[in-house]
Amino acid sequence: MDIEILEMAERKCKFILKNSTPAMANALRRTMLSDIPKMAIDKVEFHLGPIDVNGKEFESITPLFDEIIAHRLGMVPVPTDLNTFTFQDKCVCGGEGCPNCTILYSLNKHGPCTVLSGDLEPLGSPDLRVKDEEIPIVELADGQSVLIYAHAVMGTARQHVKWQVANGVGYKYMPTLEIVKEVSEPSLVIEKCPKHVFAMEDGKLVIRNLIDCITCRKCEEVSNGEIKVGAVDTDFVFKFETDGSLTAEQVLSKAAEVLSQNAKEFAEKVAAF
Repeated sequence: MDIEILEMAERKCKFILKNSTPAMANALRRTMLSDIPKMAIDKVEFHLGPIDVNGKEFESITPLFDEIIAHRLGMVPVPTDLNTFTFQDKCVCGGEGCPNCTILYSLNKHGPCTVLSGDLEPLGSPDLRVKDEEIPIVELADGQSVLIYAHAVMGTARQHVKWQVANGVGYKYMPTLEIVKEVSEPSLVIEKCPKHVFAMEDGKLVIRNLIDCITCRKCEEVSNGEIKVGAVDTDFVFKFETDGSLTAEQVLSKAAEVLSQNAKEFAEKVAAF
C-alpha cells in the first residue's frame, strides 16, 4: 500500500491510495472520521449574579440558555498538540485536570456586543488561542454580560462529533480513460463532460484532468464508443478537510498510525485465541 500526495494544504488534502483494497480504503476513511484525537471544550462554568465593571453593574444573562452557549463553545475548533496533551483518563493527574490533559479558557464580555470565538482567552500559552476567531457565540444587549471558564479535553468523534477533526472525507476509484480512436465530435465530448476533463491540443482531443473524472460515462455515450471509461479497483483518490485543530498532514499521519496500531492489536488477539 502506497500513498501519493496530490495536494497538501494546512486544512485540506488530496492523495491517491495505491495497491490497496476497498476494505482498507474504507477503514482509513472511518479512522479519519472517528479515531483521531483532538482537544474540544467539554465543561463550561458560568458565573451567576451581577458583574461590576468600572462602577457599572451588568447582569449575568444572555438571550440563549447556558446549555446552548456551552454546545456552541464545544464546537469551536481548539488547537491540539498531540505530543503535549493526553486523555484525562490516562493522565498522571487521574482525570482531575492539569496542564497535561486540560486547556482552560476564560471568556469575559459585556454588552452590547457579539461574543465571538476569538474572545476565548487561554490561561496559558498564547499558542492555544483558537484559530477561527470569527465564530459567533451569542449576542449581548446593553446591561447583559457573560463570564465563563471553559475546560477543553482530549477525545475522539466516537464520543461526540465535537471531537471530529476531519470532515468531507471521501474517496473514489482511480478513473481510467482511453481514447480508442480519433473522436469524430470532440467539441461535443468537451461540452458534455461535467468536470472538464478533456481539452483540445493541436487539433486533437486530449485528456487534461484525469483525476477529476467521476466516471459518469457521458463522454463514452456521446462519442459512440470512441472513448472508453473505466476504473482501477486497487487505487483510490482520497480527499478531506480539517476543522483546524490539526493540520491535514497531522490527520493523515495520525490516521495511518492509529490504523496500524489497531491492526496490530487485532492480530495479537487472533494469535492469542
